[in-house]
Amino acid sequence: MRRPPTPTPAPEPTSPPFLTSAVLSEAGVKHGYFTRQGGVSWGRGDLNCGLGADDDPAAVAENRDRVRRALGADRLVSLFQVHSADVVTLTKAPDWQQDRGPKADALVTNVPGLALGALSADCGALLAVDPEAGVIASAHSGWKGTAANIARAMIGAMEDLGAQRHRIRVALGPMIRQESYEVGPEFPGFFAQAVADHQRFFRPAAKAGHFMGDVAGIIAAQIQAEGVDLFEDIGGDTYAQAETFFSARRGAHRREPDYGRLISCIVLPSEAG
Repeated sequence: MRRPPTPTPAPEPTSPPFLTSAVLSEAGVKHGYFTRQGGVSWGRGDLNCGLGADDDPAAVAENRDRVRRALGADRLVSLFQVHSADVVTLTKAPDWQQDRGPKADALVTNVPGLALGALSADCGALLAVDPEAGVIASAHSGWKGTAANIARAMIGAMEDLGAQRHRIRVALGPMIRQESYEVGPEFPGFFAQAVADHQRFFRPAAKAGHFMGDVAGIIAAQIQAEGVDLFEDIGGDTYAQAETFFSARRGAHRREPDYGRLISCIVLPSEAG
């Protein structure tokens, strides 16, 4: 199901606004799809949460701490994302420098108070929970990860911690949408093994031989093919909505020197809370 994304108002000046999913909220899990607003980066209030961006590390640390506080988490962790289908499972708080983990693109945990972050700037961000098992996950699903079906890997890792797919709830956040995503003639073929009838997700572009790609649609189809019924795409086009979201493709088209990274997080209530 789809609904227009509307940022939750910030409850205090240093708490950035974020979007939420109905299917996750109904499960009672704290989560947020954060926008580019409410931070301290580049002197213009950007909430860049990517350690790999050309940004002051102190600004990134402050932004990430604002996200952590907004979700009431004890700690926020994320990965060194490499557009893979690799998953890291945490059964205890990790010892990671700057809370940045190894090269992988999905996180799964049953540790309360630990916020799992997925970074993006046009790619899809998945947040998931089995509230009965007390298992959560986040995943960065770019086109390469989608072609490798990272959604399947994430769901499988959740099951390894005791989740059951008929109870799992998954939400997809803002990302580049079909209306904004022109791709070359070779691109549809990358998804031939990733989803049934893959060509239905590509329509001809104005440029001959090119297509407009619906990666969000592919992600949704993959999750539903895994037997997950409680799925929500909250909408939002990172490329088109420049005031709200960072976009790698928009930055490239505008020849900007760098771009920020959005963060999407999910956290189990802490034992102390």
